[in-house]
Amino acid sequence: MNSDILKTKKEAYDKELQSWIDKEKASARLINAVNKLIYDKSVELIFFRNTLIDISTSEVQKLHKYAKDIIEKNIDIYNTANIAEEILKIEDLYPSKIDIGRLSFEWANETNNKSDLGVFLKEKLKHCIGNNLSQIEPRDVVLYGFGRIGRLLARELIRISGKGQLLKLKAIVTRPGSGNDINKRASLMKMDSVHGEFKGSISVDAENQSLIINGQTIKMIEASKPDTIDYESYGISNAVLIDNTGVYRDRDSLSLHLKSKGIAKVMLTAPGKGDLPNIVYGVNHEQQDLVNENIFSAASCTTNAIVPVLKVVEDSFGIEKGHIETVHAYTNDQNLLDNMHKKSRRGRSAAINMVITETGAASAVSKVIPQLKNKLTANAVRVPIPNGSLAIMNLTIKKETSVDEINSTIKKAALEGPLVSQIKFSIDKELVSSDIIGNPCPAVFDSMATIVSPDQKNIVLYVWYDNEFGYTKQVIRLAKHVSCVRRFVYF
Repeated sequence: MNSDILKTKKEAYDKELQSWIDKEKASARLINAVNKLIYDKSVELIFFRNTLIDISTSEVQKLHKYAKDIIEKNIDIYNTANIAEEILKIEDLYPSKIDIGRLSFEWANETNNKSDLGVFLKEKLKHCIGNNLSQIEPRDVVLYGFGRIGRLLARELIRISGKGQLLKLKAIVTRPGSGNDINKRASLMKMDSVHGEFKGSISVDAENQSLIINGQTIKMIEASKPDTIDYESYGISNAVLIDNTGVYRDRDSLSLHLKSKGIAKVMLTAPGKGDLPNIVYGVNHEQQDLVNENIFSAASCTTNAIVPVLKVVEDSFGIEKGHIETVHAYTNDQNLLDNMHKKSRRGRSAAINMVITETGAASAVSKVIPQLKNKLTANAVRVPIPNGSLAIMNLTIKKETSVDEINSTIKKAALEGPLVSQIKFSIDKELVSSDIIGNPCPAVFDSMATIVSPDQKNIVLYVWYDNEFGYTKQVIRLAKHVSCVRRFVYF
């Protein structure tokens, strides 16, 4: 190879590397602006519904590639950084959540990057600038239970607290135990076999029975009954209590929490029984009476995964009937080794068996989408993995369709409208269950697996979900809504 060719190749290599370094610098500028906005102004920037908090410069680059590949919008990292820095200059910006990816795309498309950026942003964000709206008061939160979902809720509430968020975790209630329980619970909070190490500081104040997490004091309370706790004595008032024990699931039993001083609203992290409203945030949360109702159910992880997609299909094509099969990670309810269990098959070892079991997903769907009542059946297969589940929906629809039409319809719902935080659209041909862990969307639609029958009226859809973390994010979204502390959003 002659010297000219070598020189050309080296120059090309150096140019590509320098381009990457320049983009890394722009990413660092963006991250700096993101942090200043969230800490100083309670304004959270996101990028096509993906968080920009606590991420690296390389992850910022990855998100811009995602925008190009999935959303088919070629967003310039330099524009994104410039927009973030310009937003930082707006003095009277109201606490809000702003999709800077959308703003960057609109800036390039609508103005060809030639207008005054400051004027452009003030016009786009006028609804959250200079508002005379009274400041939203933060709401106290109590976690009743500290199992899988309880600990993830604590992680997320702590992670977002102090960054412009308005849910303040004040106490965690557990059943009475030994004197060393608080240390064990702190350890379980810090280290998780599925979700990894908690990225923060946790220390134990044994004398005051409290956990100090990222500078926040969380009171650990032991109680055997939900109506015997005086939360006000711990400085807690008008709180939202999130019951994640699964023990109390009807109105009468959950109402016991309201008898304890300091509790104003109760949320259940399981399907509610009887007349309790089952809510999938993004689908039917706006239909709830927040003034007169004090008890709410966040339904189940499976219901939160399938309902957003079913809603899109029902609205666009109409559903005649269908069957939903969930391939579900094993849960704490199952046995590690063969042993007695009150339910059929669940007594067999979860670690080495696929276990057919029932699910209430079909009946739960009709509580959220009434027009689907008696149209769906459902079953579940528990499989030997700790997290990451799959719903397979075999549906007969009213209108003829194609794979492309189904996928484009779901994709549109994932990118625009009320379900952008509920559905993530995937085009990854190599997607498997472990890839879903940590995904904040309750439903990850696998477009590469979509099947349409020859008669074009029977479809099979595959929806993945992190049955722990994705569901936890939905619970927090609903908690903000129930607490009336949601900020202005620009998605």
